Amino acid sequence: MQALADAGVEVVGENRAQDLVAKHATYGSVFRWHFIGHLQSRKARTVSVICELCHSLDSESAAAKLTIPALIEVNLSGEASKSGVEPSEIERMLELYPAARGLMTMPPATGDPEESRPYFRRLRELAAAHGLHELSMGTSQDYRVAAEEGATYVRLGSVLWS
Repeated sequence: MQALADAGVEVVGENRAQDLVAKHATYGSVFRWHFIGHLQSRKARTVSVICELCHSLDSESAAAKLTIPALIEVNLSGEASKSGVEPSEIERMLELYPAARGLMTMPPATGDPEESRPYFRRLRELAAAHGLHELSMGTSQDYRVAAEEGATYVRLGSVLWS
C-alpha cells in the first residue's frame, strides 16, 4: 500500500470487507476507497462507511443496506461461479437502487484479452440502453481491451507490480 501511495495512486479497490477495514485503519486518509469484491449484505454498512463507490451490487438485500453510489454487477458469461445479476434484471436493480451509476462485469478468465471484448462491448451497450455512464470492466489481463470498449474504471493488481 505504501508503494502505491508513493507512486501517487489516489484510488484503491479492495475485494474483501475485512481486508478493507484493516487497510483503511492504516491508510484511510491516503486513498479514496472503492469496494470491488462480492458484496454481502451483512458487509454493506461497513463498505458504506469506508468507500465512495461499490462496484459489485447484485442483490436486493445488499441494496437495502448500502448507502453509497454503486455499480450493478452483471453476470454476462452465465458462469455459476460468478456473481452478478442477469441482464434482464438490470431494470429491477435500478428501481431498487436509484443511486446506481453504472455497470460492472467480469468476463471468463482467458489467456487472450481479445476474448473479453464481446463481454465488454455488451456491458457498454446495456449501460447505454439504461442511461448509465460508468463501466467497471477489465483487470490486469485485459484492461487495454476494456479501455477501448469504454471502461471508466479498470481493476489493476498484478500489472502494477510487473
